[in-house]
Amino acid sequence: MDNNFLYLRRLGIDTYQEPVVYMRHDCDICRSEGFSSQNRVQVSCGERHIIATVHMVRSDLLHHDEAGLSESAWLLLGAVEREQAHFSHPAPVESMSYVRGKLYGTPFSAEAAQAVIGDIRDGRYSDIQLAAYVAASADCLLGTQEVIAITRAMVDSGRRFDWGTSPVMDKHCVGGVPGNRTTLIVVPIVAAAGLLIPKTSSRAITSPAGTADTMETLAPVGMSFEHMRRVVESEGGCIVWGGSVSLSPTDDIVIRVERALDLDSEGQLVASVISKKVAAGATHVLIDIPIGATAKVRHAERARRLGEQLVDTGAAMGLEVRVQKSDGTQPVGRGIGPALEARDVLAVLRREAGAPADLRDRSLRIAAALLEMSGKVAAGEGAARAEALLDSGAAWKKFHAICEAQGGFSEPPRSLQQHSINAERAGVVAHVNMRSLARAAKLAGAPADKAAGIEMHVRLGEEVERGQPLFTMHADTAGELHYALDFLSAHPETLSIEEPVR
Repeated sequence: MDNNFLYLRRLGIDTYQEPVVYMRHDCDICRSEGFSSQNRVQVSCGERHIIATVHMVRSDLLHHDEAGLSESAWLLLGAVEREQAHFSHPAPVESMSYVRGKLYGTPFSAEAAQAVIGDIRDGRYSDIQLAAYVAASADCLLGTQEVIAITRAMVDSGRRFDWGTSPVMDKHCVGGVPGNRTTLIVVPIVAAAGLLIPKTSSRAITSPAGTADTMETLAPVGMSFEHMRRVVESEGGCIVWGGSVSLSPTDDIVIRVERALDLDSEGQLVASVISKKVAAGATHVLIDIPIGATAKVRHAERARRLGEQLVDTGAAMGLEVRVQKSDGTQPVGRGIGPALEARDVLAVLRREAGAPADLRDRSLRIAAALLEMSGKVAAGEGAARAEALLDSGAAWKKFHAICEAQGGFSEPPRSLQQHSINAERAGVVAHVNMRSLARAAKLAGAPADKAAGIEMHVRLGEEVERGQPLFTMHADTAGELHYALDFLSAHPETLSIEEPVR
């Protein structure tokens, strides 16, 4: 008789996408198999199985004949309450030898990239092993050939769209500038011009809002591969979370660990961007690189190097990639945080009086370049065409239609707590530390709390009077608001006011 099993329980513990199994330290299986905390085990229910990280329980939370699963593990396994599960040691993760080699200076080969990315996709890497991979790829440690190999492996790890036509347009901003939500304006302009632009976006990594987070305050962004296809075929474009449609699925797994480490990798960024564009079926891609002292890309030389790697990697994958550089010295628009940024987007699309001019101008510049890249609009005529589509209301009509096709349009939520930060003296806004602003917005609750963040009232070079509001903090709870305010009190350099030069 087979007694080598435990009954599964759903414990409802959110481990943020990491599959975890909870087992009593003194249960027969743990004792016989030698399982201990942080071990990786295979959990099997018939033909279904996952690999999970063991956490030991030293209380009566579980009976001796029970094992608990985190929410991530429960959903991945498709488990049923009190289902019988068997536990075993998984095969060793052989690809970790490539990660260790990279940490000691051995470049990733094409074979290594396929092995590592395949094991990450299959859930064979623990968070500790993922952290080692992220560290091995951090900063400028990946050469162009390594990036191409990783990009190809990431594309091969998931599904891929083929729209059966060309051109198929796409765009991306490398980030680091709060409020830079041009995607939500560019996509409907380009789609309204009759072009295909199937846009997949990421959630925030180290910022208070990603494009998917902002779009989610207006329409659903999580959908199936087939649903995304229907939206694009119906409306010519979409703005969805790439993690929901299994396009380059390892990317969101890696992003989760990058977010926890507050660490960006230049090479991994390139692989992430290009793999998603290839998987989305794009043929022509425009990359925006903001440059600024507190942006993600701080210097023109790094922008040049990053741009070259994006173009070269794109070319190796069959994409036409163009790069444009933009101002990264201050936030774009007024809002920092999902709902606040969404309000800026709506103001531009609805042509409201007082809509952020900088967000509008950036969006039009990108849309114009895409229209000309497509070959459907003559060189030099993209700006006029993009502006006409926005000012006529065609872009707003298309955006609303895309939202409805994705599951329905809704107005963004508003925060429950607000507090204004005022100028302590008169002068000129001389410097904005965007990293500090982003940190404050995150402490206020963004992006998890969609309405949380910062609403800017001033811009660089603007003269202000003593007591004039500089920005307003938004939060959903008093505690989160105070966390953010305490941080700002300790970082007065977040926004600097200096004497005007006469």
